[in-house]
Amino acid sequence: MNQIENGKIISIEDVLFEDILKNEKVTSYYQPIVSLRNGDILGYEALSRGPEKTVFYSPLELIEKAHEKEKIWELEMLFRKKALERISELGDDKLLFVNVDPEVIKASEYKTGLTKEYLDEIGCKESSIVFEITERTAIFDYTAFMNVLDNYRNQGYQVAIDDVGAGYSGLKTINEIRPNFIKIDMDLIRNIDKDAFKQALIKAFVDTSLTTNIKIIAEGIETKEEMKTLILLGVHLGQGFYLRKPSAGFESLDEDVITRIKDYNQISRNLNEYSQEYHYISNLINSHVNPIYESMAPCITIKNHLDKVEAKSACICENERPVGIIMKHNIDASMSGKYGFSLFANKPISRIMNTSPLVVDYYMPISVVAKSAMERPDEQIFDDVIVTKSGKYQGTVSMKKIFEYTLMYEKNSAKERNPLTGLPGNPVITRVMTDVVSFNNNSCILYVDINEFKIYNDVYGFEKGDVMIKYLADMMNIAVKNKFPHTSFIGHVGGDDFVIVIEGEVSEYEKMAQIILDQFEADKSDFFTEEHFRCGTIKAEDRFGIVRDLALTSISISGLYGNLNEFQSSDALSEALAKIKKKVKRHGKSMYMLNPAQIYLS
Repeated sequence: MNQIENGKIISIEDVLFEDILKNEKVTSYYQPIVSLRNGDILGYEALSRGPEKTVFYSPLELIEKAHEKEKIWELEMLFRKKALERISELGDDKLLFVNVDPEVIKASEYKTGLTKEYLDEIGCKESSIVFEITERTAIFDYTAFMNVLDNYRNQGYQVAIDDVGAGYSGLKTINEIRPNFIKIDMDLIRNIDKDAFKQALIKAFVDTSLTTNIKIIAEGIETKEEMKTLILLGVHLGQGFYLRKPSAGFESLDEDVITRIKDYNQISRNLNEYSQEYHYISNLINSHVNPIYESMAPCITIKNHLDKVEAKSACICENERPVGIIMKHNIDASMSGKYGFSLFANKPISRIMNTSPLVVDYYMPISVVAKSAMERPDEQIFDDVIVTKSGKYQGTVSMKKIFEYTLMYEKNSAKERNPLTGLPGNPVITRVMTDVVSFNNNSCILYVDINEFKIYNDVYGFEKGDVMIKYLADMMNIAVKNKFPHTSFIGHVGGDDFVIVIEGEVSEYEKMAQIILDQFEADKSDFFTEEHFRCGTIKAEDRFGIVRDLALTSISISGLYGNLNEFQSSDALSEALAKIKKKVKRHGKSMYMLNPAQIYLS
């Protein structure tokens, strides 16, 4: 029913909305944002709700009404006040993500510093707050909006863009804002474990984040399969009902979720052990602990410290966030000579420090850091690299360590790759097979080998045999990565034997096997003389030394799919594959046989 006030009809919804604003009938719930590396909680997003069992319980309904009544400023400030009420319970090492509607800057009441005043009252730092730009409406005036964001950043706040991939959150906004975090909309996350196109989109965001130092947050994770795929893709952070539903307090994760995150990361590391993408700079942080100096620290204080310890640099921070670096040789040079000491000894280190150091994230691949380091100006090329985690200083890495790692990686990589095909060899395959029976669910393992390969080598020679093996390796690698770009592994056991592990829909497994067979048969003529190919046979000795017409080389694929972790060991899995392989090879032609794992577990 509607009400009449001053001769005007006022809807019940309008009355309820005004009551919510006047009596602050808004509740904040908090949902954790979780590291998909180790299960640590980075922070929480504050989610506002109106009174329960009313049309305004949904924040979207409240916001729509606020726009209609031109009271978006009042509602946004109420949301923000309620979100911050419990921030003192959050802890110094956690962030609070607070939503901001771009329309709020148009409000006549808008002014800067209100949030800072409130934080000062409750004794919290601005660096604990991430303003999450919620683009429910398009940003038309980027200049005005960027002025607001610059104001926030200058005060120490961080910025995130919400719902990327939906609505107005596009590349233009990312380019203009250059946020600290990008939150991928849940529509792109839903069923990502079954959608190679979505996987490719997310991987593109991840690859971009590596060079821009922007963190990726996947929203709306609802299943363990979605989470596992995101971990394999290298996504930094996640949020969703599977991890933890929103609650009235700052709740922690269940232990089984943390364990699963760690298990999936173990799988990811082993699947990608041979790839530099998964070797992080945090592994090279200098072991000694350096004190954090502020920019006003006297040069002599820092010089005395560097003279006493093995450190070659000192990181200069404000509020635990790096603002510069000073190398020992630079401070020594500045304070040497006839007047150097007297000129700089008591001056602040900000006078001589490098104010544009290379600052990288804890989880940035070493190969990416090395590339960025080598692109610095010549005078800075050997400066230490500063490593941060959630924006806060964690340590430094010397270029010496980066060079040593590069040499070690190349040496170890050569050991773990097959020298002919360049694919991961037995050390990596063993780790992957162990993971398959330890952690994996609903995956498929294919064993591929060449039939009558000894005969081919006897007739055509080992060099041409190697050409066929290299062809098969390259062809399968392209085919597998095309269909399962981010949820697959291919390894070279040795000789003419290969192992493929893929994760996806069961219907896709047989398609994958058929693609490999069809491609091999289509290209087979390249490996035989015209006469042999036309006849379809080779005259050669069989294994008993009898000369007869033998079939041309073909390939066989033996496969198992399902819950492979139900096998007791990788040896038990190999035995089951061997049984299938024996049946396939009896046919003497290119074919595949894929069986559900359950058959061999009863």
